[in-house]
Amino acid sequence: MPRGKTAGKAPCKPARQLLFSEALRQQKHPAPADSPPPSHDTMSDNTQGASMDRILQEISAVGRKLEVAAVESQVVLQTDRDQELLYLRSKLTDLEYRSRRNNIRFLGFPEGIEGTDILSYLQDTLPKLADITFDPPLEFQRAHRLGLKGQNGQDRPRPIIACFLRHGQVRQLLQLSRRQGPFRLGPLEIRLSADFSKETADQRRAFLSFRPRLRHLDVKFGLFEPARMWITKNGESQTFYDPEDLKSFLEGLHDPTQSMESTTQPPQDTQNQTRGMGQSEIAMDTDGRPTTDPQTRGRDLERLTKKKRIILLCIYMALYHYTCGPLRSSKS
Repeated sequence: MPRGKTAGKAPCKPARQLLFSEALRQQKHPAPADSPPPSHDTMSDNTQGASMDRILQEISAVGRKLEVAAVESQVVLQTDRDQELLYLRSKLTDLEYRSRRNNIRFLGFPEGIEGTDILSYLQDTLPKLADITFDPPLEFQRAHRLGLKGQNGQDRPRPIIACFLRHGQVRQLLQLSRRQGPFRLGPLEIRLSADFSKETADQRRAFLSFRPRLRHLDVKFGLFEPARMWITKNGESQTFYDPEDLKSFLEGLHDPTQSMESTTQPPQDTQNQTRGMGQSEIAMDTDGRPTTDPQTRGRDLERLTKKKRIILLCIYMALYHYTCGPLRSSKS
């Protein structure tokens, strides 16, 4: 190809665009007189640097989004774990309750009264103690005393816990104990109680602490196993599984005794209105004492109420000018 044509060949399209953009930049921001003209390598470096900055910004934005997504996923995962943990704890509590349903604790049996065979002793003693005939006869899976034996015979006797073979006999004995109270064994009192775990026992104790409040509000209630409080108010029944929920419910109830007191007692303000009046504001009788005429006293109270309103209005206007006056002056 001839050399003249090669020398006069037009530059490629990307080069023309770079030259055009550089010319526009020079028109907007002219370079100093002593600065050398930018070369083609300088323009390429500037373009590559801008592209790298844009890429880095996009990478950092994506990284921030990934960090936020990771934190959100951790929060969701932790929430799911907490819910799963609560569910497993509730299941464990329910399983423990079911494993203790056939147990009864006996309190009051002296130490050593059972001899060497505690199962035979309970089978012979409990029908006489409750004055009831069991059909079929009582059968136990196991029975023993709870805790360590004391150092001397004067210590408090340890309770006996017995696991019955049939749950119906457990319910029969516990219901009889609730109706009749403690059983009598000569001079001794034998008390029966169901066998609950510590968590369930604490929850039942928290429910029972609301009994005085429920009786005061004339609310029918009942505590069911393992730990459920049932109440009836105005023909509506509700069941609570958490003592905190019952506490919130009772705080929202209206106390009828307070409403009766408020209707029978006059308001304190009307009783003490005349105490703050001056002598010129109260109608006097001939003896210089406040008059007992209801119409006159009504006019006095009405005049005093109007005076209080005027005083409050003046105080409000003074506060308004005091607070809003500087703002208006500063704006003007």
